[in-house]
Amino acid sequence: MPIYSVKTTASQERTVADMVASKEEPSIHAALAPDQLTSYVLVEADDDAAIRRTLEEIPHARGLVEGPDGEAGRSSMTEVEHFLSPTPDVEGIAEGDIVELIAGPFKGEKAQVQRIDEGKDQVTVELYEATVPIPVTVRGDQIRVLDSDER
Repeated sequence: MPIYSVKTTASQERTVADMVASKEEPSIHAALAPDQLTSYVLVEADDDAAIRRTLEEIPHARGLVEGPDGEAGRSSMTEVEHFLSPTPDVEGIAEGDIVELIAGPFKGEKAQVQRIDEGKDQVTVELYEATVPIPVTVRGDQIRVLDSDER
């Protein structure tokens, strides 16, 4: 089943994907608005004619992306597969990295990474300015890397 790219207004990708998915068009099977892809929505459909009819009624949809032959550009599942599997929040973080906590009770504190649990998507850090070094475990999306040993 081919996947078509739809050009949208910036920051309206989710709105367009939701509206495409809510239309009762039997030949449109799915709509995806990945965070990594700005101003585009991916739509899985039997043919491009159904998408074109649906896009006429949707504001913020600018149209289908054309291929080199002038027809609607098609993608295969292997080309968009990386948008379907989420990357863990702890990816790119290593033990010994200096991080800043951006959420939670220690927001704004700097710390050093002691241990990483990729299965639970958690990081154990040790706060710099604490009088007693206490390990604190936080979720991977609650930290921002400031300085890495690998750089």
